[in-house]
Amino acid sequence: MPVVRFSKDHEYISVDGDVATVGITDYAQSQLGDVVFVELPATGKALKQGDEAAVVESVKAASEVYAPVSGTVVAVNETLPDAPSAVNEDPLGKGWFFRIKLANPAELEGLMDEAAYKALIG
Repeated sequence: MPVVRFSKDHEYISVDGDVATVGITDYAQSQLGDVVFVELPATGKALKQGDEAAVVESVKAASEVYAPVSGTVVAVNETLPDAPSAVNEDPLGKGWFFRIKLANPAELEGLMDEAAYKALIG
């Protein structure tokens, strides 16, 4: 069963082995409103924890999506640019952004579990 962690920047990371799926949380998508555009990283791109990885634009604002951990992008959600509303409809499912191969699994310890994230967003 995947382990899910959360960043203070409202990204989630679902870890299964040494590959993790990254997207924005349900709280983040609800704060953004209707998502109209998503820019994804290139497959093969190396990211360090905290690097800007993607961009999400809504009718309200544009926001950066940061890499919650360091690693290499091994896949992107190729359906998302054509169907950005999936971020609103199913942020932790069909609305995922990219998959990253973990460079340093110890970085996961610095992220929040679900209870801590719920406390953060109130």
